[in-house]
Amino acid sequence: MEEISATSIRILLFAALRDQAGWGERQWPTAPCSGAAPTPRQLWKELDMPGKLSGIRVAINQQFSDADTPLKAGDELAFLPPISGG
Repeated sequence: MEEISATSIRILLFAALRDQAGWGERQWPTAPCSGAAPTPRQLWKELDMPGKLSGIRVAINQQFSDADTPLKAGDELAFLPPISGG
């Protein structure tokens, strides 16, 4: 597992999302003084993820969060697919 960098955002995908994308973890570089902080919604689009973000759970630093929460360098962002069970 990669170490969290103070100059990037660690992005994690779980279960079916990981399978669909073909990767489970990435570092997303953040540029100092680059203006507005990225949000999970923006990164979802930038990563060209399949499907819509609706129904996907977002966690920032292991806490469920809103998809429009600003991210900062050093954060861990996780996308979790809907859970189904029986």
